[in-house]
Amino acid sequence: MSMFDQHEPSNEKTRRIRKNRIGRRAFAKSVGLGALAVPFVASLRSRTHAQEGEIPKRLLVWFTPNGSIRENWRPSGGERDFALSTILQDLEPFKDRLTIIDGLDMRSSRFGPGDGHQVGMGHMLTATDLLPGDTMGGCDSCAPVSWAGGISIDQKIANHIGTTTPFRSVELGARTGGSNVWTRMAYAGAGEPIPPEDDPYRAFERLFADLDTDPGGAARRQLLQGSVLDAVQADFSSLQRKLGREDRERLQIHLDVISDLESRLANAGTIGAACEAPMLGDRIDPTRDENFPMTLDLQMDIITAAFACDLTRVGSLQWTRSVGNIAFPWIGVPDRHHDLSHEGDGAAVAQGKITEINRWYAGKFAELCARLDSIPEPGGTLLDNTLIIWVNELGRGNSHTRNDLPIVMAGSAGGAFDTGRFLEMDRSHADLLRTIGMGFGLPDEPFGRGDVNDGAITTLLA
Repeated sequence: MSMFDQHEPSNEKTRRIRKNRIGRRAFAKSVGLGALAVPFVASLRSRTHAQEGEIPKRLLVWFTPNGSIRENWRPSGGERDFALSTILQDLEPFKDRLTIIDGLDMRSSRFGPGDGHQVGMGHMLTATDLLPGDTMGGCDSCAPVSWAGGISIDQKIANHIGTTTPFRSVELGARTGGSNVWTRMAYAGAGEPIPPEDDPYRAFERLFADLDTDPGGAARRQLLQGSVLDAVQADFSSLQRKLGREDRERLQIHLDVISDLESRLANAGTIGAACEAPMLGDRIDPTRDENFPMTLDLQMDIITAAFACDLTRVGSLQWTRSVGNIAFPWIGVPDRHHDLSHEGDGAAVAQGKITEINRWYAGKFAELCARLDSIPEPGGTLLDNTLIIWVNELGRGNSHTRNDLPIVMAGSAGGAFDTGRFLEMDRSHADLLRTIGMGFGLPDEPFGRGDVNDGAITTLLA
């Protein structure tokens, strides 16, 4: 499976209607939309449905590696009157839309093969044992592994809410590298990892396909921000003679959708009204350490635009990988991250540098929140209609512990989650994944290993 799961008609359906239809791309071209506009027609239809009823919810997973420094991450104070920590202080403008959880334990990672980083990464979103394989871990006694043994919660949710958007989910990253359990966190199923796209330019081309310069892209911009009815109506009569019954019905649906959307886009705050391809500027090499900050910025721009255009409702941003070992000289930390994470708790200088790395990531998290919050939608902003969850494969790097996981959530997914809180709890992280699924309409049932599920954390839900 590719990084983007784009919906296409089934082979069975294609065969059934082949005699009564022209090709999908030819059909789009003949109505003046261009081949690249086809996904956007589906997007417009789903967006219109959303405006007539429930506002779409989005889920975005944000990953950083190697654990944190709990004493510098953990807020102080009570549930509602908490004060943000050194690491999280840049999130102050969004404090009322945060949910910070301390004390979750990745209990599922106590089972199955793999070293600390391997099981942390593989269990993080799946809560299932790693499958046996031939990838050796970092300890002589660790049995070799392959991939995680179950679906990840983001993909479980994507299967539920991503069926009407052009892309079921979008996986982006920076410096993730390789193809092994340390580098993958999204899984379509057991042994089915989904690779993230590390190159923002390739991601842009896949999602937006030269929106500003390509003729098809120009038509898509008209679909999303203006009127194409005149151009389409001019061809409608002649097309009727070429199309079978099903395609005539589809064309009329397209016209109805576009007509309805025109009036809706005239109103501020409608779904998709802020759709605009991001400006990437001059190309950079995303594999170079010094370009890491800019790569993050570009990928955040891309996922924000993908959400705003309703191209997808589920995404992930994976910053490096488990055992991620880049340096951060732009914040005065020339040392490599994973190397620092193995320094002892008494190594004050190293602990301070790890704190600065995580504080920098928190600043980027705040920038993402600001991007989403700048886009008005019914019910508030794109941030209000999204749940972002910041995850890590470890609690603390030097001990490879996977308890006291540093969990930060932002946004409420359209009011599904009760925000503005700091919660302390001794619970399985599988219960959190289960509860997140419920917030997106999944049933209340165990997720991952059943024996590490205690039940939903209902206090998180509004």
